[in-house]
Amino acid sequence: MSSLQFSIIQTSLFWENKSANLDMLAQKIRSIEVPTEIIVLPEMFTTGFSMQPEKFAETMDGPTIDWMRRLSIEKRAIITGSIIIEENGNYYNRLIWMLPNGQMGHYDKRHLFAFAGEDQHYTSGNKRLIASVKGWKINLQICYDLRFPIWARQQSFVNVKMGDENEYAEYDVLLYVANWPEKRSHTWKTLLTARAIENQCFTIGVNRVGLDGNNIAHSGNSMVVGPLGEVLYHHADEENIFHIRLQKEEVKNTRDHFPFWKDADDFSIL
Repeated sequence: MSSLQFSIIQTSLFWENKSANLDMLAQKIRSIEVPTEIIVLPEMFTTGFSMQPEKFAETMDGPTIDWMRRLSIEKRAIITGSIIIEENGNYYNRLIWMLPNGQMGHYDKRHLFAFAGEDQHYTSGNKRLIASVKGWKINLQICYDLRFPIWARQQSFVNVKMGDENEYAEYDVLLYVANWPEKRSHTWKTLLTARAIENQCFTIGVNRVGLDGNNIAHSGNSMVVGPLGEVLYHHADEENIFHIRLQKEEVKNTRDHFPFWKDADDFSIL
């Protein structure tokens, strides 16, 4: 069974200031001295949670994508986080999954936060992205997606029922990048734990800290939760860079010893 090392960057962000954020994050990424495989940044890491995509959007060949590619190659690690992207006249809150070979994947946020008007400025995505790394599968999601369990729900437990004993589930890790407000931090922590338990997987939530341009406070509370709901890492209020190595055998043992997936309902997302 393989292991996978994550480096989680919980940081404050400069409001709608791309160059300041990229300079700051480059310093933090370059400060990582331990060998790592995946470096995780918060949601909208170049701007904060901005509702001005027409001013700050980039294309998929823009400077931030180039920045991610160069740093990923330099650190020999995957770098992921979301930025504002314009494509075909639409704006997306898009998570970029940048590989150290220069290739990338992306996920567009499915659930737009209407409470803050995100749905008025951005276009919703309609496809999940489950990435593969060293035999691990990682389901990549963004912030408000956390409130919607069906979008995260494992859909392939049925494969084992059909006789494929090597395929327990769609994924082993559920990863959220976020700008989640401090006033709803209890919800954030509770739902991260719930998603881990119900999907029998590791769940990682990476959130920002500090005040944004709308004077909304963020307390971080970045977490790593094990497949039985045990909290492996939690940090609040302060900037922090945390490294954790996850063991795939822990996921397998959980599903072997507690085969609750056998009783799951089959369903399809239309």
